[in-house]
Amino acid sequence: MIENLLIEIFIGIMVASAPLIFAAIGALLVERSGVLNLGVEGMMIVGALLGFVVISHTNNAYLAVLAALVAGMVIASIFAFLTQFLLTNQVATGLALTLFGLGFAAFAGREYTEVTIDLIGPIYIPILSEIPYIGPSLFSLNPLIYLAFFMVYIVWWFLFKTKQGLILRAIGDNHDAAHAIGHNVVLYRFMAILFGGAMAGLGGAFLSLVQVPIWGEGMTAGRGWIAIGLVVFASWQPFRVILGAVLFGGITVLQLHAQGFDIRISAQYLSMLPYLATIVILVSLRMRLKNKTNRTVPNCLGRIFHSTT
Repeated sequence: MIENLLIEIFIGIMVASAPLIFAAIGALLVERSGVLNLGVEGMMIVGALLGFVVISHTNNAYLAVLAALVAGMVIASIFAFLTQFLLTNQVATGLALTLFGLGFAAFAGREYTEVTIDLIGPIYIPILSEIPYIGPSLFSLNPLIYLAFFMVYIVWWFLFKTKQGLILRAIGDNHDAAHAIGHNVVLYRFMAILFGGAMAGLGGAFLSLVQVPIWGEGMTAGRGWIAIGLVVFASWQPFRVILGAVLFGGITVLQLHAQGFDIRISAQYLSMLPYLATIVILVSLRMRLKNKTNRTVPNCLGRIFHSTT
């Protein structure tokens, strides 16, 4: 009995962590390029909506995931155009993007509030899924969970094992120097922002296609902000995102099981924990940006690039 409960908790943590991993790893790549995008929440909710709409009409999970990915990229392209070509303030533009995404999803999703869908289920790997304890925990998960962890590896490989990743990190650290030696700062940042939007869209799709079979306004519930906090928590290192996402996901899942363990703490206080931790981390962002001795912080994070040519 206790073994089954532990397996259930572990799977619950993986499910709660996956959307955070998607959104955070995308935001990490964007911030590595020197761009601060606070519109992650807006991109996630639009991705969640488009994924839900497509699967409700086509019953095709692949098209739904693709639609969410594209939706996130489209919303991100607005941010990219405004900040990289019109040189608007990144913080203000990101906040506006979040408000736009939440408002658009609330308006466009009204007619889908009573629609139910078939969720994307877990996969079962022959032989491996039948291994006691390990099989149900590691080899019987939802395919999007595996994709989330794989994307962490892809981002790490790109940043630290490819020439383009080196250039992207150089742009994030000193965009003027990178421009001076011939690198297209705007192009690299534009592509990074699109990738971040795609990952945020996938994170939103996970919520509407894997976790909840009905559409609900504001179903992201602040996960976009948590993802931004996770980037700081991870010190802009890809694999640390997993640790932070599992930590936040664990807090979310354990609060649901707290009463089962006879923990006499008000559910409201337990629900506050992930968001309180996020606030602390976001406040620390400003402190860490001032601390230039911290070598993991992109030096040009949030700064507008003015081309001299």
